[in-house]
Formats: sequence, C-alpha cells, structure tokens
Amino acid sequence: MLTQIPGPIGIFDSGYGGLTIFDNIRKLLPAYDFIYLGDNARTPYGTRSFEVVYRFTRQAVIKLFEEGCHLVILACNTASAKALRNIQQKDLPLLDPSRRVLGVIRPTIEIADSITNSKHIGILGTSGTISSNSYMIELEKIFPHITVTGEACPMWVPLVENNEFNSPGADYFIKKHLNRILNTDPTIDTLILACTHYPLLINKIKEFLPPDITLFSQGEYVAKSLKDYLKRHPEMESKLTRKGTCRFLTTESADKFSETASIFLNQSIHVEQITID
Repeated sequence: MLTQIPGPIGIFDSGYGGLTIFDNIRKLLPAYDFIYLGDNARTPYGTRSFEVVYRFTRQAVIKLFEEGCHLVILACNTASAKALRNIQQKDLPLLDPSRRVLGVIRPTIEIADSITNSKHIGILGTSGTISSNSYMIELEKIFPHITVTGEACPMWVPLVENNEFNSPGADYFIKKHLNRILNTDPTIDTLILACTHYPLLINKIKEFLPPDITLFSQGEYVAKSLKDYLKRHPEMESKLTRKGTCRFLTTESADKFSETASIFLNQSIHVEQITID
C-alpha cells in the first residue's frame, strides 16, 4: 500500500545524465525535497528494446513511489520515449491514479517553434531515442510545419562518463555527427541535445558548429515546465514536501556514483546503494 502522506519529487534516470535535469530543477525550485534514482547497474538504456526499457523504468517508478514520491520525472530521453506512455496509461490507473509521471520530451519540443527560424531542426540523441522517432512524432503533432532530422551519437555518452568530453579524442566523434546531420539537411538552424549527458559537451560542440546555429539543451526548459505544472496543479503541489533536501540512490556502487556525479554537479554528495526489481 503506497503512502498518501506528502513526499519528495522523484527524478529517475538510467544513470548519470539526468543529473543535468535535476540540477536545473533544484536551482529553480530549491525549497522542494528530491530523490534522485540512477539505475546504473543496468545502464545504458539507449540500446535496449522498448519492452526492457519499459520494465526497468516501471520498476524504478514504483520504487520512487514506495519512497514517498507522488510525482516522478523521467529525466531520461530513452525512458521518456520508450516507457512513459505505457506507465501513464496502463500502470498509474492501477498503482495510484492520483500520482503522476512526467517526461522530458514534451517540455523540450514545446519551445522548439519559437527558437527556429528556418523551421528545420536537428535532434542529437542516443540510438534508442533516435530510433524511437519520439521527437519526430511529437513535433509532427504540435508543429507539423517543422522538418526534423535525427542523428544518433552513440559514443557521446561514454565520452562524458569517462570524463573525456573536453579531450582532443572527443573531437573526432563530435565533428563526425555534426557534419553528418548538417550534410543531411543544410538548412537546419537549431540543434536539440536530446540526451541528458550532452550538456557537458556543449563547449566542445560549439567549437565545430557554425555560429548561426542555435544549440539548446533540455534542463532549463524541463525545470520551467515543472514549475508551471505545479502552479497549474495545486492538488499535486500540496503533496510535495519542502525542506530543501536531496537524496541520491543508485543500483550500482555508491562510491562510483558519487565520484562520477561530481562531474555533473560540481560537488560531493552522499549516495545510497539500493536494489530494484
């Protein structure tokens, strides 16, 4: 039986990348309590099937519900693409219809039309996010006049997690995918970083990007969208505790998570190792 007393906001990612989303949310909403859960033992999700990503994400969401969360943010593009709809439509009515699970794709694309002038947008993401066509499908629904081109960048996440994102060795992989997507559609004027790891690559990407192309990441827009959501849904806002606390959970080594998380957050954190199934 899930508790009905107020609790923290849950933030889930398959690993570390969601920390860029968490960091933006925490800065915009510092009074709230948070639990961040990284399923590092089973990462990466990007190359896994829809069924496996759904199963793993569902397990993580239930774990966060059991930890007292009434609202969970899937701070993972792959989970948002492959699991969010099933969880919202199939699981929440059975688990607890009053709880909510939100993703990162919709808040990202809602801002797209106001940023692009040429109405040609490029999506840079993991293989799983690009192959799911989630961004293309959602953009077609809201902005059918926008042309979307996707490019999978499978080596970018390892570059970040191995702290090689500013090294000369990163240049090849960044130039390779930028050249490919811009050659596919030379009229692209906006690139969306559709992976939560990629903000750490922004400075390196800008080195090889024409100055007239706008590059934007998700964290700022997801945070603003969440703030607006809470204003529009006072019934949910009333279920959230506000003591300014943060807990960090991982399914892998707590020490390893803490060490790598410092790359994303620029601070040391206490981490708890857990199991989910």
